Order: sequence, then C-alpha cells, then structure tokens
Amino acid sequence: MTHVDDLAGELDRLLAAADAELVARYPGERGVRQPVHTVYVPADRFHADTVREWGEQAKAAFKANDLSEAVDLPPGLADRVSAKLDREPIEDLRIDFEDGYGTRPDQQEDAAAVDAARALAKTISDGTATPYHGLRIKSLEAPSRRRGLRTLDLFIGELSGAITDGFVVTLPKVTSVEQVEAMLLVLSTIERAHNLPDGSLKFEIQVETPQAILGADGTALIARMIKAGGARVTGLHYGTYDYSASLGVAAAYQSMDHPVADHAKDVMQLAAAGTGVFVSDGSTNVLPVGDRDAVHAAWRLHFGLVRRSLARGIYQGWDMHPAQLPTRYAATYLFYREGLETAGARLRAYVDGGDSGYLDEPATAAALAGYVLRGLECGAVDPAEVDALTGVDAAGLATLARRPVRS
Repeated sequence: MTHVDDLAGELDRLLAAADAELVARYPGERGVRQPVHTVYVPADRFHADTVREWGEQAKAAFKANDLSEAVDLPPGLADRVSAKLDREPIEDLRIDFEDGYGTRPDQQEDAAAVDAARALAKTISDGTATPYHGLRIKSLEAPSRRRGLRTLDLFIGELSGAITDGFVVTLPKVTSVEQVEAMLLVLSTIERAHNLPDGSLKFEIQVETPQAILGADGTALIARMIKAGGARVTGLHYGTYDYSASLGVAAAYQSMDHPVADHAKDVMQLAAAGTGVFVSDGSTNVLPVGDRDAVHAAWRLHFGLVRRSLARGIYQGWDMHPAQLPTRYAATYLFYREGLETAGARLRAYVDGGDSGYLDEPATAAALAGYVLRGLECGAVDPAEVDALTGVDAAGLATLARRPVRS
C-alpha cells in the first residue's frame, strides 16, 4: 500500500486547486426553506394589510368559483388549501418598483419607497410579515440605474432596523456579469451607509434577457453570474414575458411552457445545481377574473403550469393576482401528497432496510428526503404523516437531504 499512499499524496497536491474550487463553487444546499412562490405587488399598492387582503380575496375567489369544479382534487385537499390561505396566504412577497410600478416622477417614487419600507417594517414588528420579503428595483442598465439605486438606498435607510434573514432584493433584466459585480458594490456600500452587518443584504438575479443565458462569447453567462455574486446571490428568477419577447416570440405564444422558456430554465437549473442558489419559474399573465368559465379556464391553465414546473424540478414560481393563490397551493399540495406514500416507503427501506421495490442510492435518498421536507415546509403534509410513513423526523430528513445544520 506504500505506493498507493504515495500516489494518493501526489494526487492531493495535483488536485488541491480543483478540490478547493469544487467546494467553493458547489457547496450544496443552504439549509433554508424555499418558498413555493413569489408574489409581486406594485409599490404604490403595498401596505401593511396587503397580505391579509390577498388572503381574503383568494378565499373569496376560492369559494365563489368552486375550485373543485375546475380541477380534480382529492378529498380533503380543498380544506387544506383553505387553511393555508388563512394561515399563510403568501410565502414570499416582493414590493415592485420595476415593471409593475412603471416610471414615475422622482418625488413620487421617493415617497413610495419610504412608505413601502415603513409598511414592511410594521408587518415585521407585529409578526404579520411573510417569511420571505423584499423589493424589486429598476435595473442597472444606464437609463434606470440612478433611479434603481436611489430607491434601494431610500428603502434600506427606512427599513434598516428591521432587516430580517428573509429579506432579499430582486435585480431585474441582468445582461452582464459586470452588473452582478456592480451589485456587490451597491450592497456593500449601502450596508456601510446604514450600519448594517457586512453581507446582510442578498439579491436574486432575474433572467429576462437572452444575454444572461448565452453571452457573446458563446458561454452561459448565468453560471458566471452565480460565481461573481458569491454568497450574496440567493436565487435565479425566470422572467416569462421579457425573455420571450426578446427572442421574438409573438405575444399570443409567450408562456412558461414555450420551448424557449424550457431552454432558458434548463440552463438556469444546470448553472445553479449544487450552488445552493434557488431557481424560480416565472408567471402566467392569464388571470382568473371575469365570469366562472373564465376563472375556471385560467385556473386550469395555472394549475397545469405549476404542476409542470414541479415535475421539472422547479419548486417556485411567480403569482400576480390573489385568485392565483388557490391553484398555486392546490397544485403544490397535490404534487407532494400524491407521492408521499411511495417516497415514505422508499425512505424507510433505505434507512431501516426492507423491500420498497426500488434500489435507491444515496443521491436518490437525498432527493426523496428533500421532496418530503418541501412538502412539510409548505404545509402540504403533516409531521405525523411523515413520521408514520418514514420513521424519520425532520432533523433526520435534513441529514438525508444533505442540508447543512443551521445554528
């Protein structure tokens, strides 16, 4: 074995840089919950009661139009969705100063930034804030750069005493690695200006331009953006309509399930894999409004798109209207509940031995545990159900899922 030990030592030296790079660039799971959606609310429409109002409007639509007539739901699922709308109607809320808000006079946007930050601070102080929350600023492209920076600075200045671990900034229409590097400078400068701890501000990269997917040099720039952003980058969000329009897709065919959308999201998933960066799908602009037939048609579309994203391994998307919340949770809950029994049996067999009909390897066991954990975190399944099926508690599932322990 002496020769083998010598050879192994030589390889340790030869591969030291590659080993370090692998650990640094692909640290794996962050060990935090990923929200099932992000709700975008125009800044001038956000106030301290927005979340409660969205929940009430979602329940009103849910009851008035009977979701079970639009999509096939198993017994008890509608009650579970209704309880979610009472308890936690929105998991992630983004106060929008970009497309949903538009271009306003500076004085008006200044006031909106301060008012929105005060309203968010109130929800944080009284315990009604969503688990994840933040704002979307205008892009760092030259025409909107100063406005975006001013809004972010005003917002953080007003909120600085109430920044939480769930706070995140969305950076839209990113076209270059340099913009991501610039965002690092922006956030560190704002942290110093408002006496915030270094690294406390995080951001998401919104993929809305073809340049983010394929650079002029033929490389996938989104992978380089993740590397450039380091620990400050928490997510990649697909922008359905800006991206599709940039590729010349006619308005009638712009959708989350168009082939150009699938290609972009495939690249995003590949770039984010193993980095701890979450991937989110975009939105549908077909809203569940109007008469019952129109609402049902929009619900069936949204339900199917959410299910499709989940099956493709994308566990988050955007919602733009309160009446989309019932289908978001119905589709998500069905996804986790319909596979729970099989996942539980496979995990039990993996941990305790036995025959589940599958020969699962550690990577598959990690995926199974992650699936069950996601179901627990969003409320699709209950701890008692999971314990009965798997015999593994949440801490054990986190270990199997390779999530790091958070202090």
